[in-house]
Amino acid sequence: MNISRRSILVFLVVVFAIPLLIGGISAAEVIPNDANIVADIAEEVGPSVVYIDTVRYATIRRSPFSPFFDDPFFRRFFDLPEEEMERQIPRRGVGSGFIFREDGYILTNHHVVAGAEEITVTLLDGREFTGRVIGADPMTDLAVVQVDAEGLPTVTLGDSDAARVGEWVVAIGNPYGLAHTVTVGVLSAKGRPITAGDTGREYENFLQTDAAINPGNSGGPLLNIHGEVIGINTAIIPFAQGLGFAIPINLAEELLDDLIELGRVIRAWLGVYIQDLTPEIALQFGREETKGALVAEIQVDSPAEHAGLQRGDIILRVEDEAIEDVRDLQQVIRSHRPGDVVTIEVWRDNELITLEAELQELEQELDIPTFEPMVDMGMEITQITPEKVEQFDLRVTQGLVITDVGAGSPADEAGLRPGDVVLEINRQEVLTVEDWLAVTAALTPGDTALLLIVRGDRSYYVPVQVEERE
Repeated sequence: MNISRRSILVFLVVVFAIPLLIGGISAAEVIPNDANIVADIAEEVGPSVVYIDTVRYATIRRSPFSPFFDDPFFRRFFDLPEEEMERQIPRRGVGSGFIFREDGYILTNHHVVAGAEEITVTLLDGREFTGRVIGADPMTDLAVVQVDAEGLPTVTLGDSDAARVGEWVVAIGNPYGLAHTVTVGVLSAKGRPITAGDTGREYENFLQTDAAINPGNSGGPLLNIHGEVIGINTAIIPFAQGLGFAIPINLAEELLDDLIELGRVIRAWLGVYIQDLTPEIALQFGREETKGALVAEIQVDSPAEHAGLQRGDIILRVEDEAIEDVRDLQQVIRSHRPGDVVTIEVWRDNELITLEAELQELEQELDIPTFEPMVDMGMEITQITPEKVEQFDLRVTQGLVITDVGAGSPADEAGLRPGDVVLEINRQEVLTVEDWLAVTAALTPGDTALLLIVRGDRSYYVPVQVEERE
């Protein structure tokens, strides 16, 4: 049978077109069928999204002869009163927010309104109100602003836990002061920890999106395709494209009652500084698994101290909750209230023990640092002297201090630096250079030395891989 070229061409077109058509059908199930759905969301939710304008005042010297006129003698000589030497300069900021109660309650970011002396809230219809912060929580970067108004349009709060990675999302806000800008993307990831700003603060459990978020978007809503708020747009990574982050709305809802009624969030406090386990650290404590949270330091007069927790304990369980890592422990403690008595299971000296701790209220914002040790030793140590205490501004006055770290050495790779005080090596106290030499003499190249160091007012366990001395 003869088959023409044309017949073959038609056959190939049909064969290859079928998968494309099927793929198109699958995509159509994901992409909104209604071409105007984003416009409908913007039209419905837009009136509930507000423009937040803030003013902070900075005091500066206005004398052109400063620093001479900063001297009291020169001020008296020229008979210049102090108030004439200074002036107040307003510093303006912009952000976004959204109304979640019709009687004037607005959710936004703490960093949008922090330190603001004047807050102006503008609605889509042009109405302006004076706002006041009634509750703020720096730890989650949330704030509630109230304006004197009734019958305002409100958003519908959704369920961020039910949101699926890959689903379409819409962001509305005021980037760079461009009011009510709408951008579209997908939910790129959930549960992202990020470090924001130059404070080094780590925020947990963020939603990640590629919907365009820019300065000024902070505090605005991240919406699902049903027009429900699933997140509060909060942060971007400068110079990166398609990386925006939002606080899950479920987290915000858990804190709203405290923010509105008390002006702050009531949190339980255990009083430990903790770090994740690595395989190297786990082996030093007789563990094959890296599950748990390692206690690096106990705060004085804390629930942890009263309960009998010790440095070097590995917390494996709180009540019925297994602790996989630092984040698990933080979340479990935060799920309790001050006054709760919790059972804590820890690994200590190769055995399991159970303790009870009565949690207290976290009176002030405390950073719980996590230290990500790397591997590998190339450093100089010396005995602490009064001169070394002054040179490195040490809080520890006896023991050993690192005075130099070689670039690219194992110690450098592990994050050690001059001024770090060494308290232990492989869980043995070292107070003198002789102590150090006695312990290190038993090590061989390839071993991992576990150092307990003090940096500033914090202590950390750091594993360092030992190399052969050249």
